[in-house]
Amino acid sequence: QVQLVESGGGSVQAGGSLRLSCAASGRTFSSSTMGWFRQAPGKEREFVASINWNGGITYYADSVKGRFTISRDHGKNTVYLQMNSLKPEDTAVYYCAGRGGYASGSRNPPDYAYWGQGTQVTVSS
Repeated sequence: QVQLVESGGGSVQAGGSLRLSCAASGRTFSSSTMGWFRQAPGKEREFVASINWNGGITYYADSVKGRFTISRDHGKNTVYLQMNSLKPEDTAVYYCAGRGGYASGSRNPPDYAYWGQGTQVTVSS
């Protein structure tokens, strides 16, 4: 069992930056692929980025490629999402998610077994 707790959300003006953190508890973090998803009001949850168990493979949604960077620190059991050049359309609740067993990265939310409670990101123009 893995529990995930996100932090780092907030309000920022367009062009600004935020760094989200997701602290994981449980022994399976080291073998888990981790992902970030987001959900805006009235929209479906969408994939943002994922990183495999050893940090060697990352995937990004086209909408954030070149602006967002996902990383992980095994010593701290934490995964990060550095968000730069933020746009109003990045406004959403951001969720951290995990899938264990050395699984490959996935853009599909049902493929992830563990979810955090979400953290709000608001970008004003």
